Amino acid sequence: MHMTASMHFAAGTHFAAGTHSAACMQEEIIMNFDTKVREKLKDKKRIVIKIGSSSLAHKETGRLDLIKVEILIREICDLVNMGKEVVLVSSGAIMVGRGTLGVCKQDETIAQKQACAAVGQAKLMMIYQKIFSEYNHVCGQILMTKHTMLDALNRYNTVNCFQEMFKAGVIPVVNENDTIATYEIDSLSVFGDNDHLSAVVAAMIHADLLILLSDIDGLYTDDPHTNPKAEFIDVVDRIDDNLMHMGKSTTGSNAGTGGMATKLSAARVATMGGCDMIIASGEDFHIIHRIIQGEKIGTLFLADKKDDFYLLDYLEQMDT
Repeated sequence: MHMTASMHFAAGTHFAAGTHSAACMQEEIIMNFDTKVREKLKDKKRIVIKIGSSSLAHKETGRLDLIKVEILIREICDLVNMGKEVVLVSSGAIMVGRGTLGVCKQDETIAQKQACAAVGQAKLMMIYQKIFSEYNHVCGQILMTKHTMLDALNRYNTVNCFQEMFKAGVIPVVNENDTIATYEIDSLSVFGDNDHLSAVVAAMIHADLLILLSDIDGLYTDDPHTNPKAEFIDVVDRIDDNLMHMGKSTTGSNAGTGGMATKLSAARVATMGGCDMIIASGEDFHIIHRIIQGEKIGTLFLADKKDDFYLLDYLEQMDT
């Protein structure tokens, strides 16, 4: 049975005290609620889509999956054709650079990671630009670091850059600047494979929806790999400490670095900033248009805008 997070924690008491019909009624209420909130996704105007490295790579080789990249770009172009503004937050620079330079992930140094990022980011953008142009669209690169976002003037200029790109019909492609940001590739808990970065971008540009696509298909009440009774959670209407405890620090992926704990932390930032967020599997990028059409895919975190949420405060906490 799929349920919302807040209803899940109360369900045990309600079901124990109620009858079978009461349980069925509560399940129907949950399903109706889920359907209504997902129907609103088609009205989202500014969307941030984050793609993890593991979703862009062939599992067998760790090399770039060009067929999936082409599907991803076609999905984004179609959203733009519908009149939506889309930002792509894409990992994969270091991964692509490793394949180009022949660097082994297990033995590489920080300097080698930086070299891989420098080569890989250029090649990745070249591929993106080529395929976007085939659908008559233009993309542009924005590389960001934590320290860039901490500076008020840099943040202001970054927002202005996004706005001008939207006006010109350009699709921003965002990544961390791993060629200089060694704290991000050396301490993976800082950004978590662009999960936190995408949430910060969504909050900064006042996006309506953030979609995180990776090797995680959504939030469960427990680890489904070890607990067959773990239940999938369709909708999260608020994020509390109990929910945060569900997070896992790793996913078992060889290419990516962001686990469920990182994604829940990103969800907290995005929702407090007034943005809905979805965690879904990046196995098939065709699900992007299906998500926008309101299909029950992934876990939907509803916006829970906090008047006292200030992005700079969050960024400064990340710096400690």
